[in-house]
Order: sequence, then C-alpha cells, then structure tokens
Amino acid sequence: MDRITKLKEFLSQHPTDNFLRHALALEYIKINEEIKAKELFLSILTQSPDYIGSYYHLAKLLEQLGERDAAIEWYEKGMAAAKAAKDQHAYNELQAAYEDLTM
Repeated sequence: MDRITKLKEFLSQHPTDNFLRHALALEYIKINEEIKAKELFLSILTQSPDYIGSYYHLAKLLEQLGERDAAIEWYEKGMAAAKAAKDQHAYNELQAAYEDLTM
C-alpha cells in the first residue's frame, strides 16, 4: 500500500488530524498534485491557524505556483502565528523565506 493510500485510510478514521493532513499534502507535492496539496494546507490553516508547520509549506507551494502575493501573505500570517506561539525556530524559517521572496 502506498503512502497516499495509507494516509487517506488513517484520515478516514481521523478526518481532522492535522498531522495526517499535512503529511498527505506533502505527499501530493511529491507527485505534482499541487492543487490538492494547496487545498489541504488551506483547510488546515483555516481550521487550525495555530498549526505553525503548514504556513511555510503552503507559502513555498504558492511561490512555486507563481502566486507571489499569496505566498507573501501566508509567510506574514505564519510569522505572526509563530510569534504568538513563541516558536522562534519557525519564525526564523518563515522570515528567511519571506525575505528571500521580497528582497
């Protein structure tokens, strides 16, 4: 059984598990299913804005899709969420990516 099938099986039992949804989105990116990944990341962050790890991946994906303004917006949201959560590592990672994109 491949990873995507396994993750979907787990998600059928735990549909709101952000770790599983995030992992599935990353698997979709690997097989060039960027839109499915984007939808999952957006769903995660809409329902759980404190799920800090998804901000970076969503913004990077938006960059790859040529959605620069949206990527900037999600980096900014991610930095605010990381700061609120006192997650300095995530904040620094988001800030570095943000600066790479905007400078």
